[in-house]
Order: sequence, then structure tokens, then C-alpha cells
Amino acid sequence: MSPPMPGLLLVLSAPSGAGKTTLARRFISRHADARFSVSATTRAPRGVERDGLDYHFVTPERFAALVAEGAFAEWAEVHGQRYGTLRATVEEALAAGRIAVFDIDVQGGGQVKAHWPRQAVTVLVLPPSIEELERRLRGRSTDADEAIARRLAAARSEMIEGLARYDYAVVNDVLVDAESALEAIVARERARLAGTEDRAAAAVADGLRTGRLDARRWFIS
Repeated sequence: MSPPMPGLLLVLSAPSGAGKTTLARRFISRHADARFSVSATTRAPRGVERDGLDYHFVTPERFAALVAEGAFAEWAEVHGQRYGTLRATVEEALAAGRIAVFDIDVQGGGQVKAHWPRQAVTVLVLPPSIEELERRLRGRSTDADEAIARRLAAARSEMIEGLARYDYAVVNDVLVDAESALEAIVARERARLAGTEDRAAAAVADGLRTGRLDARRWFIS
């Protein structure tokens, strides 16, 4: 019998419009041992969102108490609402040998990496170019030019921080190629945690290290 696979914390971050959530959902659909890390939030449920499945919906008072208890692996305030990842969620995934997939911002990803430097792998998902990102943002909303400009400025900041702090970067141009890149990263990192080596995956993953990326196409227009 093969030994159980080690648990892994797969942190995916990206500017809005890069396709991170689609990439995460498709990855989870192919891996029976992968689960989204369900965050706690103070905001109200939207549409068909369900407590415990989409988010853990808590009151501001309960969230503050959890912060005081040190119950969060990471948390942040976004647009007046608080969001956070419970330590118990992470520890359960690691104990069960699962892949916990985080769909969070770079700030939160940095906190997860700081708490679990060995088990966490951070991946920045990038659009093909800043021009393509702008096209995607305009195509999926009716925002005015000023709002689009703010989103692009935030995207640049997120990419700058991610490229400086994250382990890997995946360009989401052709989705199947981005999926293959993510698969190689996960295979390489799980082999590392198991004390073995997946040479084919490592060869691909090494080329995806953030330090090897020519970032000029996102910051020179």
C-alpha cells in the first residue's frame, strides 16, 4: 500500500479578472482530495450562498472574538467587511492529507505562508498582459472608466507584491496550459513534502518560479 500523500496548502492569488477562481474550481474538480478553504466573513450571504459551504457567516462581534482568540491563520478587512481563514480549517486539511485551496489576496497568502512555511505553496495567477486584463474587466462589468482605472491600479499593486513575495507565477492565457502548470507545481511540492522527487514536474515548476518571470509586459505599456 502506498503511503498517504502529505497535506498541502495551495494559495492562489491574482488581480481581479485573471481567472483565478475558474482555475481553482477546475483544479478541485480533478482532485478528490482537494477542497476549498472555507473562510469566515462578517458580510451577509448573497443569493444561494450557504453557511459552512461558501463561507462561515458570523457576526462582527463573533469575528472580533475569534481574532482575539488567535483563531485565524489570516484575516483582513475588505470594503468594510472582514474575511478570514480559520486555523482549524488548515490543521484539519493537513492532518487528513488533503490539498486545501485558498482563493485569497496576496496579503492573506503571505500570512498563510508565514504560519506554515513548509506546507504552503503560493501561486500568483497572472493575465496574459495588462491590456488583456483591462479588456476582461470592461467585458464583465458596466463600470465607468474611473472605476476601471482604480481596478487596474489595484491589479498592478497586487501583481508587484505577489511577484516579490510568492513562490510561483502562472500566466492564465490558454486555460489548459495554466491548468497543466498548476498541476506540475502541486506534483512537485507534494513530492517534496513526501521526501521524494518528481523530476518531470520539478523541471516544469522550476521554470514557473517568480524570479524567472520577465514582468515587463505587465508594467510597461
